[in-house]
Amino acid sequence: MIITDSLATFGRYCLFMKRVFTLPDRWGVTARRTVAEISKLGLDSIPLVIVISLFIGAVCAIQMQLNIMSPLIPAYTVGLATREIVLLEFSNSILCLILAGKVGSNIASEIGTMRVTEQIDALEIMGVNSANFLVLPKIVGFVAFMPVLGILSMTTALVGGYLVAVFTDIFTISRYVYGLQALFQEWYVWYGLIKSLVFAFIIVSTTAFFGYHVKGGALEVGKASTNGVVASSILILFFDVILTKLMLQ
Repeated sequence: MIITDSLATFGRYCLFMKRVFTLPDRWGVTARRTVAEISKLGLDSIPLVIVISLFIGAVCAIQMQLNIMSPLIPAYTVGLATREIVLLEFSNSILCLILAGKVGSNIASEIGTMRVTEQIDALEIMGVNSANFLVLPKIVGFVAFMPVLGILSMTTALVGGYLVAVFTDIFTISRYVYGLQALFQEWYVWYGLIKSLVFAFIIVSTTAFFGYHVKGGALEVGKASTNGVVASSILILFFDVILTKLMLQ
């Protein structure tokens, strides 16, 4: 029963995406809506990304130092390990799980409210492809801005570790900076950005799907928002395993 329902939901999702990715009727309107979505979904997420990344980077650096206090391990390992954690996992997977709660719930509740208040039905009556009109600018806007958030997260997290070295004596600044530079692989940055693009698409498309297919009243909008965030989080973790296997083997 669960498998049958999952397959049916996946089929509706594919049909929904087919409607979303059609040529817009009015390119100018789509472009203006895309810019607005970049501001709402992307720019408004910057403060959250900075705060979370700053503290996570600091915590990673402190925990690395506390757990590798051995004369057999080089002192610069703190910076190296912090950098690898941030580039490989935090700045893409963990960050997108957090953004799924903020951005995803916003999208699901917005579209769900439009559905229950019959605004989407009004668009359909006027001959507008409502899925394309409402969802495509959100997908394009958030996916296009996600690399900015990813780079910002990477930088801020590493700065968080640096601030620990500046304001405490847990480890020295020179050792931390040397660790950040040691054995650096550029591919890890691209790997993180590629994953963040995939996860950004998952967040927007999944939560928009649940919001678009709401049936009922305000209570159902809340349920759709919750289901969308949960589903997108599970898919992020699932594709995290797949992409890691494909790109780092």
